[in-house]
Amino acid sequence: MFKKIRGMFSNDLSIDLGTANTLIYVRDQGIVLNEPSVVAIRTHNGQKTVTAVGSDAKRMLGRTPGNITAIRPLKDGVIADF
Repeated sequence: MFKKIRGMFSNDLSIDLGTANTLIYVRDQGIVLNEPSVVAIRTHNGQKTVTAVGSDAKRMLGRTPGNITAIRPLKDGVIADF
């Protein structure tokens, strides 16, 4: 019974918001997500929307039109641009 109760408060999911990559680990499954920490944001009529994240956004770095910005929001382990 103790294991069942302990399981309710255990860490089954871990998220690592790294400067280069974001990882998600699930107990008994291992790493289920390993993506670059990059976000592409589109600005239209003053409104910002997320266009792509991870690998898709990384491919956009340095190749976006003026209304789309690809950024790395983490700098030195701290959220610097959001």
